[in-house]
Amino acid sequence: MQNDTIAAIATPPGEGGISVIRLSGPEAEQILRKVFRRAGKPGEWESHRMYYGWVMDGEEKLDEGMGVMMRAPRSYTREDVAEIQIHGGAWGPRKAVEICLRNGARLAEAGEFTRRAFLNGRIDLSRAEAVMSVIAARGEQEHRAAEREMNGGVTAFVRGAADELYAIQAGVAACVDYPEEISDEEGAAEMIPRLEKLIESLKAGVSERSARLIRDGLRVALIGRPNVGKSSLLNALLGEERAIVTAIPGTTRDLVEGEMMIEGTRVHLTDTAGVREAEDPVERMGVERSRRAMADADVTLMVLDDSEEMTDEDRKLMDSLREPAALVVNKTDLGRKLVLPESNAFEVIEVSAKRPESVRAIKEYLAGLARVTDRTVMTQPRQLDALGRAISHLEDALETARNLTPDMTATDLQAAQAALGEITGDQVDEKLLDEVFSRFCVGK
Repeated sequence: MQNDTIAAIATPPGEGGISVIRLSGPEAEQILRKVFRRAGKPGEWESHRMYYGWVMDGEEKLDEGMGVMMRAPRSYTREDVAEIQIHGGAWGPRKAVEICLRNGARLAEAGEFTRRAFLNGRIDLSRAEAVMSVIAARGEQEHRAAEREMNGGVTAFVRGAADELYAIQAGVAACVDYPEEISDEEGAAEMIPRLEKLIESLKAGVSERSARLIRDGLRVALIGRPNVGKSSLLNALLGEERAIVTAIPGTTRDLVEGEMMIEGTRVHLTDTAGVREAEDPVERMGVERSRRAMADADVTLMVLDDSEEMTDEDRKLMDSLREPAALVVNKTDLGRKLVLPESNAFEVIEVSAKRPESVRAIKEYLAGLARVTDRTVMTQPRQLDALGRAISHLEDALETARNLTPDMTATDLQAAQAALGEITGDQVDEKLLDEVFSRFCVGK
């Protein structure tokens, strides 16, 4: 299959100004010459130069556009790559691909262009995954992290660790090969601090929480008893009427969700049903969903009504809170009756949903929780899993080195090296490649 010439639409489907048809493989130039007629006199195709002309279906002009030939190895896949730009739309680009297939190309599989770039040594596996992360990014933090990965941040981090691990293994081999010159005690004395430093470096280079925030955003649950103004606060934070607001307690029976952006990070807001003892079975289901949303959230905002005294339901709900959480005292424009317990340890934010400018304090609180460091190296679950296994094997090797002999660490050190190799693709099998590239779009 690697010797086939593949073709696909590289731009999103639907109406648009331009659609790009991409070809890659040994017959890319031959197919381009058959399906694209340049304006003016026929001649040689200069590499990396755009030419105006028409996509031809036999002798019939399908559409006008631009064609470019990018000869290997100076191309995305390090193969001969040709691209044709025509008008976007539903029918025209599909027809252009069909013409390419009739002239010798095969329809590309999901992620096959990037897979070829990996197999041809242009990028490693971590950079290949970063390509889709850049495409899928919906926030600034997510995009910046993906760009760092695509520019080799993961590669440099992992290969630096792998080089140090190779050096440690070389020390183990020296102990085994020259026992008269290097004793077990001397070998362990050199190995243990290097292993400790390597483990510390790997742990410092990744944060599970930061990676998930970058990838999935901050999940926020608005909870409280009925009619304290949760739905009004959701609408005020989003700047739109997302939730129905009435004076009737229990109006919200199901979860209402919305999304906003704070300092480049996506924040998912969930307005929950009022939490109270309910006899109505539908309302009870809503309350149970509220409790699940609270358990799944990264942060909980418990909303209280400033114009009413604190109730037993409020106290029970407050006792169930876990950090990070804040108490949002709403309806401050109606006069104060609420008295918080002296033992309260949660941050208190006073607002009025009727004054949208007052919710800025909530956004500032959430911004502190949504902020992540640029030092976060990895965001992909697959990479984090492999790194976790590498660290676990290194910790086992460290324990062995402290209690037994350096040569007994060889198996764990090799397993750690293999786990690091999975991240960059230095040690990878077809099954893993199929799994990684199956998540790609066809044209990439």
